[in-house]
Amino acid sequence: MIRTLALDSNHQLIKDIEIEKLVMGDYQWYWIDFHQPTEEETNYLRTPLSFHPLAIEDCIHHLQRPKLDYYEGYTFFVTQTFNQTPTQKEEVDFFLGKNYCITYHHQPCSEIEEVWDRLVQADSTEKWDASHIFYLVLDNMVDNYFPLVYQIEDMLNEIDDNSKRRSMEDLLEDLFDTRHELLSLRHTVTPMRDLLYRILNSQRETYIKGKAEYFSDIHDHLLKLTEMIEANRELTTDIRDSYISLNSHQTNHVMKVLTVITTIFMPITFIAGLYGMNFNHMPELTWKYGYPFALFIMAVITIGMSLWFKKKGWFK
Repeated sequence: MIRTLALDSNHQLIKDIEIEKLVMGDYQWYWIDFHQPTEEETNYLRTPLSFHPLAIEDCIHHLQRPKLDYYEGYTFFVTQTFNQTPTQKEEVDFFLGKNYCITYHHQPCSEIEEVWDRLVQADSTEKWDASHIFYLVLDNMVDNYFPLVYQIEDMLNEIDDNSKRRSMEDLLEDLFDTRHELLSLRHTVTPMRDLLYRILNSQRETYIKGKAEYFSDIHDHLLKLTEMIEANRELTTDIRDSYISLNSHQTNHVMKVLTVITTIFMPITFIAGLYGMNFNHMPELTWKYGYPFALFIMAVITIGMSLWFKKKGWFK
């Protein structure tokens, strides 16, 4: 689907104008949104819009890394947003010229829908232009990263507290899933941060001159997001190491208890094995008090070794 908005010379906002008329007409600015376009609709990027084949190829082969490319008369931007869950990336492409902004996306984009509705319902279009549309959509994308990071932080706090007393295996499984989501976020946020840095420090015309402070604000948000993601990744590492250390400590404690029990029973087992041998000439076997004496010796050894291990602190 293709939809259009344009501001004519009389400052009137006009919708659904044919692309050929937009290109040839006299408009202050226009916005063309390629929303889940078909192959036939994508051909409009070639004719009459006449964009570079490499930029069109980047649009068709989606999920490119966020970047910008300079072409004669316009700048091409590749950005990424998230739909529903952090693992579902969606690409949104922009062609930004002096008097136009063209968006291209294969999936529904809530950020574009919001800006489109704001523009249609705006009382005044005085501050609106192509670069302002680009800024608003980009700002919405970055703002929508924050709930994902906050959601991950809440999940990490829940894992760290373990108030529901879940098993260690379940916690570690959730922890590794969280690390995967953080990695997916970092693979988007870091290139987006670099993209904004290039926009702000470019010496070439990017058609955002006069709005540097707006894009600088987006860059600051991306810096904050990067720090939050890295901090959360470090937290997942600390939690993982803590659980592994706790598991190792519990294993060592179990091994220590088993070692104490085994050590106590070793001399008792020796005595039982010694008098369990079938030799005829063993004087203790015919002794009247041999059996209770053997039990007494076993009890003394057990109690004595238990008290000695307790004194050494092995039962703590």
